Amino acid sequence: MKIVNAILVIIRNTVCTLIILCLLTSAMFVAYKGSQPMQVSSASQSISYWQFIADRIEAAKTVQPSRCGWGMFLSLGLLGPVYSVVYTAVAVNPESFLARVTAPDRLIPKDVAGAEWYKVPFIWWDVVERLSWKMLADQHPGCNMRRVEIGD
Repeated sequence: MKIVNAILVIIRNTVCTLIILCLLTSAMFVAYKGSQPMQVSSASQSISYWQFIADRIEAAKTVQPSRCGWGMFLSLGLLGPVYSVVYTAVAVNPESFLARVTAPDRLIPKDVAGAEWYKVPFIWWDVVERLSWKMLADQHPGCNMRRVEIGD
């Protein structure tokens, strides 16, 4: 019985270590990519994702919260992770059930079907940037945050 317990402890410790490594690696990837220039065609060549988010926070302070402002950030925070994962999965596996039931959207990347596993995080980050730009920088009726001012 002691051997079984020892094996279970080793398995538990290994799983916990792998989970921590995955979380740290993911955080490092997001921190690194967030500090690189955005790849969105409408964005200035020198603006990073973190500068973009800081600029949008400042812009949201000037808009009536009841009309948009922080509501756009809440939408991005709640829906952004779901949409970015779904759109990435649809782009990589265009013949899947998920792709068949997902409405067409210009944010879904093209020409990445069957991408290698190591390219998927970069595809996902591209979706995150474009989704963030669409939600926070594009002008929406009733929500007129100022233009992005960093890097112009």
